[in-house]
Amino acid sequence: MAARVYYLTAAGKEALWGKGGATDLPVEYRRLLALMEFEGHVDVIRGRLRRFPDRLIEEWLKELEDLKMIELRQPADKVPDITFTGSREPQLPPLGAEDSQRLARTTVIAGATLLRSGSFLAADRIANLPPLAKAPAQTVVLLVEDDPDQLALGELRLTMAGYKVRSVDRAKALSRFLREEARPDLLLLDVMLPDGDGFDILGRLRARPEFAMLPIVLLTVKAELAHIRKGLALGADGYITKPYSKNQLAEVISRVLKQPT
Repeated sequence: MAARVYYLTAAGKEALWGKGGATDLPVEYRRLLALMEFEGHVDVIRGRLRRFPDRLIEEWLKELEDLKMIELRQPADKVPDITFTGSREPQLPPLGAEDSQRLARTTVIAGATLLRSGSFLAADRIANLPPLAKAPAQTVVLLVEDDPDQLALGELRLTMAGYKVRSVDRAKALSRFLREEARPDLLLLDVMLPDGDGFDILGRLRARPEFAMLPIVLLTVKAELAHIRKGLALGADGYITKPYSKNQLAEVISRVLKQPT
């Protein structure tokens, strides 16, 4: 099936940016139209709006097509090979007032939950992820971790939990893995890497159709609200703070992938 990429029509741009236009639009339409200014591939849209079921997103898109505010076209450019540099702040999708308020509330809850339990899951995103129809023994977890001790411990704990483990220790190696290997079932991503930034990586992955809905859990030693907010805004499915245990790791992965424990 050909890629489905939506673009704003003149009517869509006028509705979104014209004088007084956006205030008359339902929030669902404003959110979708603003996203299409950012990235219009249907899988990226689904990944950005993972808290809504696919059926609802498809119905909203059809409504916008019927209103002549969006149209399908072939993408203008070939997508370049994926690479992570960490040289710039990741682009954040535009947020309206309603979504900014919601993100602020979720960030505070996430911060308190991380301090209390060491892990947090974005329940509204996970609710609309499809269950993984694989047993843990066939489930590939890709661990991105630069600290040798933490890498060895993470590999050991994932193996003990029954998962197939692949690992890389640099952003450059992650780029190579994602270009050359089959997509993993879940990515455990260290936020701080010597040759890249975990938020930059997350932002770039969420802007790629093939990785827009890849389950991604961030590993971090920090739980500052600003960092938590950035990760959630970019589409993290959860956070785990270091140090962590095998049981904690297995519980988070099983809940994100909806596998029996």
